This record gives sequence, C-alpha cells and structure tokens, in this order.
Amino acid sequence: MRTFLLSLTVALALCPAAEPGFTSLFNGKDLTGWTLVSKKGGGYLVKDGVIQCSENGGGNLLTEAEYSDFVLRFEFKLPPGGNNGIGIRAPLSGDVAYSGMEIQVLDQDNEKYKGWLEPWQRHGSLYNVFPATGENLKPVGEWNQEEITAIGPKIKVVLNGKTILDADISTVKDPEVLKKHPGLQRKTGHVGFLGHNDPVQFRNIRIKPLS
Repeated sequence: MRTFLLSLTVALALCPAAEPGFTSLFNGKDLTGWTLVSKKGGGYLVKDGVIQCSENGGGNLLTEAEYSDFVLRFEFKLPPGGNNGIGIRAPLSGDVAYSGMEIQVLDQDNEKYKGWLEPWQRHGSLYNVFPATGENLKPVGEWNQEEITAIGPKIKVVLNGKTILDADISTVKDPEVLKKHPGLQRKTGHVGFLGHNDPVQFRNIRIKPLS
C-alpha cells in the first residue's frame, strides 16, 4: 500500500491541476493526434512523457485538429542555445512563420545570438512582427510554463506568470508586412511546434477552445 501511495503521489505531482474546459493534446506515449510536416532528420520523438525535437532534425509537428480562438498551455525545456517555435492558426503547408503565425521559443541570451538578435526574435515574440516586451525565462535545463491566448486579432503570451507579449494584429497596417505575412489574416488553423534542429522538449500540452 505504501508503494502504491508513493506512486500515486508522484503521478499527481507530474500532472497539471484540473483545468475546466481544457483538453490534453498529448497522451504522453506517442504522437497520436499530431501530423509531422516538412520532416527534417529524425523529426520528433516521445520519451518519458515528453515530446522532443530530434537533434539536427525537426520539422512542423502540428495538431490534426484546427483551432480559431483558444488558450494554449504547455511546459517547455530549452537546451543551451535552443531554438523552436509555436505555430498558431497554421496551415499544413508553407513556412508557418509567414503562412501562419510563429511565437518564438528561444534561449535568447545564449552567446551564439549576441550582437545580431532582433527584438522580434526574442522568446515570446510574434516572429518578425511583434517583439516580446519582457523576459522571464528560467535557467536553461529547467521547465518553463507558458500560456498563449488568441482571441480574434489579440495575441497574448504569458511566461512563468508574467505577460511578455500583448499584441493586436489589427494594428498592422504596413502593406509590405501584410504581404510578407499573409498568415496574420488567418482566422483558424493548427497549433504545434516548429523545430529548428535543437532538442527542445515539451510536456503538459493542453488547449481550451474559445470559439
């Protein structure tokens, strides 16, 4: 009985608290419910209840289902210099950073990025459009908690309890930006991970549709 209770305690510690309206996107065992597009190298793997981008691999790992307005919650762990992205309202084709939208996932303070990183490339930014305004990343190797809310043109990113992006897509009026980023006009699409060759890890991935 003591062994059973200990196992139960550990299992509960690893699971997020009950969240009304949220549905898990990851069963902790395999990639059921996901589609890998533009696979690179080993793509993605599942190990010990975690989705991990393969080193020197990746691609776009997107949900089979589409979402319009939603709250997406997940945890992620970065390796040194790790680079990935969260695709939202994404199509299953094209470069999601432009054909959909990409929220940056990046070990932004790593030495290899010093001197050339643009503000809109920092973690939590809406890539190439809106820079994240705050920093709250935990040290490399620790788990971070992130929440992305998309309601109409409003995109909000909260990292470890701190709002680091609060953007309104409708304020983008520059015709060149709109031409370069047709994905800004998308009302629905897939969500998922945009791998960049680094073994970034994800777990506790869940979503609450709002429309």
